[in-house]
Amino acid sequence: MLKVFVLFLLLIAGIVIGPMIAGHQGYVLIQTDSWNIETSVTGLVIILIVALLVILGVEWLLRRLFRTGARTRGWFAGRKRNRARRQTHQALVKLAEGDYRQVEKLLSRNADHAEQPVVNYLLAAEAAQQRGDEARANQHLERASELAQNDPIPVEITRVRIQLARNEDHAARHGIDRLLDVAPRHPEVLRLAEQAYVRTGAWSALLDILPAMEKTQVASEEQVNALRQQAWLGLMNQAMAEQGSDGLKRWWQSQSRKTRHETTLQVAMADHLIACDDHETAQQIVLDGLKRHYDERLILLMPRLKSGNPEQLEKALRQQIKQHGATPLLHSTLGQLLMKHGEWQQASDAFREALKQRPDGYDYAWLADTLDRLHHPEEAAQMRREGLLLTLQNNR
Repeated sequence: MLKVFVLFLLLIAGIVIGPMIAGHQGYVLIQTDSWNIETSVTGLVIILIVALLVILGVEWLLRRLFRTGARTRGWFAGRKRNRARRQTHQALVKLAEGDYRQVEKLLSRNADHAEQPVVNYLLAAEAAQQRGDEARANQHLERASELAQNDPIPVEITRVRIQLARNEDHAARHGIDRLLDVAPRHPEVLRLAEQAYVRTGAWSALLDILPAMEKTQVASEEQVNALRQQAWLGLMNQAMAEQGSDGLKRWWQSQSRKTRHETTLQVAMADHLIACDDHETAQQIVLDGLKRHYDERLILLMPRLKSGNPEQLEKALRQQIKQHGATPLLHSTLGQLLMKHGEWQQASDAFREALKQRPDGYDYAWLADTLDRLHHPEEAAQMRREGLLLTLQNNR
């Protein structure tokens, strides 16, 4: 625009000044070694104006040529973008159909020109993994990683998901640890962390992420409690496997009082201690648990205990009968304990009380054993027949 304005001024000047200098034009001499150029001042002005016009014309032509090239390149790029958009939409339809081969093919073709190329490559990687082509999945992941240098979290999440699908659990855990450092409350990171930690037995790490899982509502309160108990049981197994009964007891004492008062954990701990042949500590845990809360799982452990002080168990059972009534389980358990130290009459009375409330094949068999000891063979045989009939009826 400025150049056109300058040209316009020169034309005006020529029109105004031209007549004024008519007859007084003088001349201009341009001399070189081999030739001379002579012209009038007016002629020189005209030559300059024409030269300027030629320059402007050439510039306009070049600008049109370059603009045409840019438009052509833009047209080709636009075609590729439109094609990538159509292929992405088609891939989503194929994904719903479960045709992972077509999903990968459509997503990866022209992916560089898609609206979100990183997403295309990540979905293509997962599609390739679904059909078992690990090489192609890795290739798509690497390309997505190159394009997503400023936001690597989606790429790393996809990488961990694929590693878990391949059962590369320890590699997945390594990736999860890095993701938790940068995105400790990301819902998908927490979900994948749960899987990786459970598979690798990283129970302490699982306990660490449970509060975040509950706050972000990745898991319900019931699910979190179930995972917490699973982690505690896993830690028990590790302590018992590495250090036996002593290590198990040290681990138990290192837990908070709230944890040690969890009935599920008390049952599991007593069961582990019985397996380690530490019946004294197991009995103490069972009795402490019953003092705080009645639970049939603790009662069921009593007959397995082989401590040197069975009187405490019998006393605890009689106390439970007073508090919770004469339930069949309490009487049956009491009868089993009495049998262990030869109190046959009291044991038979306990089994009879249990059978009054509900028939049970085991109680019939134990009652028959006590009657044999009390020298009542006919009644013992009758109890065995009734127990056998009950068992046959239950197995139909």
